[in-house]
Amino acid sequence: MKIGIVCYPTYGGSGVLATELGKGLANNGHQVHFITYRQPARLTTFHENIFYHEVSGSDYPLFEYPPYDTALASKLVDVVLYENLDLLHVHYAIPHATVAYLAKKILLTKGKYIPVITTLHGTDITLVGRNVSFTPVVEFSINKSDGVTAVSHSLKQQTLESFDIKTDIEVIHNFIDFDRFRKTNKDHFKKLIAPDGERILVHVSNFRKVKRVEDVVKMFEKVYRKIPSKLLLIGDGPERETTERLCREIGLCHEIRFLGKQDAVEELLAIGDLFIMPSASESFGLAALEAMACEVPVISTNVGGLPEVNIHGQTGYTSNVGDVDDMAKNAIDLLQNEDKLAVFRKNALAQAQQFDLQQILPKYEAYYKHIVERTVHRAEVT
Repeated sequence: MKIGIVCYPTYGGSGVLATELGKGLANNGHQVHFITYRQPARLTTFHENIFYHEVSGSDYPLFEYPPYDTALASKLVDVVLYENLDLLHVHYAIPHATVAYLAKKILLTKGKYIPVITTLHGTDITLVGRNVSFTPVVEFSINKSDGVTAVSHSLKQQTLESFDIKTDIEVIHNFIDFDRFRKTNKDHFKKLIAPDGERILVHVSNFRKVKRVEDVVKMFEKVYRKIPSKLLLIGDGPERETTERLCREIGLCHEIRFLGKQDAVEELLAIGDLFIMPSASESFGLAALEAMACEVPVISTNVGGLPEVNIHGQTGYTSNVGDVDDMAKNAIDLLQNEDKLAVFRKNALAQAQQFDLQQILPKYEAYYKHIVERTVHRAEVT
């Protein structure tokens, strides 16, 4: 099958999932075409079945901001026609589902029908999509998609509650690539970070407000007062400066490392004892799943799709948003009990294995086949 994938090429969850999905599809023999304004962050190696098409907007004096939507629609039309694609899979509703609908209409005038599948990832529904400026367009675009998937049951429910959706939504969970995310021996690296055997807590995010990175630091302070510990903060974003200020105020800068964006995040997860995710909203929690694949239990909130990933009392613990005291208590309980921590590590791996790419990829392939066959049938009937 020839598949076009449209996504944001950044380190965010939607871009990561789209890229890893495309790579998995390519390994299974499908021809995959990424169509976006920059090469995706995780698309780093050559593959004979992967192609990249850059969308470039015109820098015309009339435009304060180049019209990316229009440029993307034109590029989609071009790639679909000249690469003879069978399917477009767009990730993140805004603006990709809308642009795909426009491209589909243009292609109809050229005698080509291209089925479009939209995958909902989270903030395109729970945050941005609820903005009154976008709601009518998001709702229309979802309903006009040939197929719609959501990365968790929680996100599906939120979508149905937030919009008047007339089409079915298929839940296909996020996944993990165990060829990359797995426990490896990095003891030499661990000794550099924690030379005296301190516990290592890890947080990975894009440092937006919704991630509540300050709660990570507040929780860590409580843990540190009880247990010798180090905190690794991986990623970057608008809340980093505020978080750095908090570290200085509580006097723990020497125990907290800001590592910025890291490509080999799996090597850092491999030395972790706990992963911390105190988010105010998570449609799924891909970063938590990556940690669990590396046998790191998770301390998280209980919002959105997180309880579908992090099982309370088995793979880690979940708490209410903002309940730093409870998160710290749960973290201390695990870190002070080596036998219990070992059981939770084993449970975390077992849970992560349910989301193995090799388990999830066939679900996408089956859904693609279903949508394409249904589209062909409708075309024959009409």
